[in-house]
Amino acid sequence: MEEIKLVSSPQPPAGFFDRLKPLRGLWRDIAASLGAAPRSIAPELPPGDAELLRAQMRDCLRERGGEVSARARAAALGRSYLSLNAEGRKRFLRMLADEFGPVAAAVDAAMDAVRAAADPARRLAAEQALRQALESPRLRLLTQFNALPEGVKFLVDLRAELLPLTRGDAALAALDADLKDLLAAWFDVGFLELQRITWRSPALVLEKIMAYEAVHAIEGWRDLKNRLDSDRRLYAFFHPRMPDEPLIFVEVALVKGMADDVRALLDENAPVGDPAQADTAIFYSINNAHKGLVGISFGNFLIKKVVDSLSHEFPNLKTFATLSPIPGFRAWLDARLAEGEEQVLTAAERKLLSVGGGLKAALDGPWHEDEDLAERLRPALQRLCVRYLTEKRGSAPGRALDPVAHFHLSNGARLERLNWMGDASAKGLAQSAGMMINYLYKLSDIEANHESYRGDGRIVLSSAVKALGKG
Repeated sequence: MEEIKLVSSPQPPAGFFDRLKPLRGLWRDIAASLGAAPRSIAPELPPGDAELLRAQMRDCLRERGGEVSARARAAALGRSYLSLNAEGRKRFLRMLADEFGPVAAAVDAAMDAVRAAADPARRLAAEQALRQALESPRLRLLTQFNALPEGVKFLVDLRAELLPLTRGDAALAALDADLKDLLAAWFDVGFLELQRITWRSPALVLEKIMAYEAVHAIEGWRDLKNRLDSDRRLYAFFHPRMPDEPLIFVEVALVKGMADDVRALLDENAPVGDPAQADTAIFYSINNAHKGLVGISFGNFLIKKVVDSLSHEFPNLKTFATLSPIPGFRAWLDARLAEGEEQVLTAAERKLLSVGGGLKAALDGPWHEDEDLAERLRPALQRLCVRYLTEKRGSAPGRALDPVAHFHLSNGARLERLNWMGDASAKGLAQSAGMMINYLYKLSDIEANHESYRGDGRIVLSSAVKALGKG
């Protein structure tokens, strides 16, 4: 079970350009209603046209007229952005970052006033003035898009374009921080609605579920229907300003016992189980559907809401667990092996694998097709996988290196069982040597596990996982 990670390439989000034509037309009509339609701007935003765009931004910030006028000016500015190509949009974002942040002189003066305040009343007033000075003009500018049709989705997509550009760029990172804070307020979990997705849900929503699934790709309508059958559940969070856009969704299988092989869960030809007889709910895929909402966490609330819903619908369910990928294991292992196998393997493991030329040589070939070789590799790979899952990044208390592990441990789960050949697909072998992990959500322990991990960095393991880690 994995949340979508950021892409490294500054490409627009999937479907972004498909949305431009109708949105530009709709916003053109809004802008034209008050004569706010802009002059034509070249797609690459050359210097002369950049000045026109800069004037549009300043016009939006002057806040002349009422709400209708502000809406028209925002529509005109948004339409200008949508007319730009990739290079032009970069220049647009650069202008926002460099020219429409807090005014340094005003911030310095406000800070001096706070330090010079002679009594509590003056200090409170000075602190309020400082807060106002720190508020970026661009934040007021971006907020105006909330009043436009599809304006919230526009800002989510805009942030998805911005994120890859922020690496190593303090000004763009500050712009992203402003935009993230704005979206975090709008996407507070209290505003979200949990919906169960069924075969009778709108086709537009079903198509987006298929497109956004990134953990276990949906191969077509038949595959999707199988995942929505009576022994399956699919839940998603929606926002009222984006009613046709699933924000995050989770796929659940209702089974007997804890699942250990994702192929069995995804098998379209497997008999449909009786959910009334199931004792276990397996969360086998979770997807954040929008890169522009990265860092705005509501996945933990989704799981808690789904557990609550399933518990009421099926009182017979006793176990709630995941069947999760381990996406970074092979890359981590390859990096360790590059330092020398003697740094990674025990003497007994090196002796066991010496016949095949060592662990690295074995993993470079179709090792999973050789039953004897796979069994010789198994102890070392399982031990190293547990080491990877419990390795941390950052300073104390640290967080789990694996992003999926961090997500579930943060939510109060524990590492319950490592599943050998749980995903023998090409993707599973490339990412995790075919292994998957069950994270167990034991309702009585969730809060304690959460506090222990977030406070002390303690990772809770079952005895079986601990034993594998010792080799």
